[in-house]
Amino acid sequence: MATAAPVATREGRLAIIAGGGYLPLYVAEAARAAGDDPVVIALRHEADRDFSSFDHMVTGVGDFAGIQQVLRQKGVRRVVLSGGVKRRPEWRDIHPTFRSILKIPHVIRTLLAGGDDTVLQMVIGLFESMGCRVVGVQEIVPGLLAETGHLTATPPASEDMRDIETAAEAARLLGQLDVGQGAVCVGGRIVALEGVEGTDAMLERVASLRAAGRISKKRRGVLVKLCKPQQDVRADLPTIGPSTVQSAIAAGLAGIAVEAGRALVVDRADMIALAERNGLFVCGIDQGIPGSGLR
Repeated sequence: MATAAPVATREGRLAIIAGGGYLPLYVAEAARAAGDDPVVIALRHEADRDFSSFDHMVTGVGDFAGIQQVLRQKGVRRVVLSGGVKRRPEWRDIHPTFRSILKIPHVIRTLLAGGDDTVLQMVIGLFESMGCRVVGVQEIVPGLLAETGHLTATPPASEDMRDIETAAEAARLLGQLDVGQGAVCVGGRIVALEGVEGTDAMLERVASLRAAGRISKKRRGVLVKLCKPQQDVRADLPTIGPSTVQSAIAAGLAGIAVEAGRALVVDRADMIALAERNGLFVCGIDQGIPGSGLR
């Protein structure tokens, strides 16, 4: 179990807004291990893990009024946003709090036209208006953060280092547009950029392009995931795990690089074992280090 936040930082009860994937369950388990009694608010049609051993409820993504009622009833003062959300709520699914009624036109415009970071900033603001402090996953489970250097014994080759540098620049520019966090470079050529489909679906596209002969089968390439330059690190940090490695294997890649200190690694031991069995590298890169970001 990864280390958790010091007891002194845990004022008020913690609520975990749970989207899809394993991450919300990891956060809930780590919070409990640290002495918290978390409330899990599982988002309907998004959360896909079993939270029955926790105090929990299921609600729609846009049910702000229902969520606020639970936060007040449970004495929640801290909120962590965790897991993926694939669907934005339709305007008819939004149930505002009394305080947020006047913000509804802005909320709807943001949901319709805003990028992911813009939407998350709005959501954070709504929780703060409910009297809660929004904290990052890394405050609850700091051991999930990627560190600079090689996470696997398998290192990147010199060609991979060049691909990392190119893909990192593409991911940085993509992030500035508030579009996505990932880019794939093969032989010095950017072949895929992450959009709303997410990392695994992007890698499925790379696998299809390679099978169709649109991408060289002789050169493997890399996936790089970076935090968006303007991103609030309390939500939606880049995340990798065994499923990312499995998708990278299917796409024929040589490895994965993520931003050290600003990306999460889940199921680390299983992920590293899977990568090493298949000859892939995984590393954490520091944008402050020239070149590929590796020491």
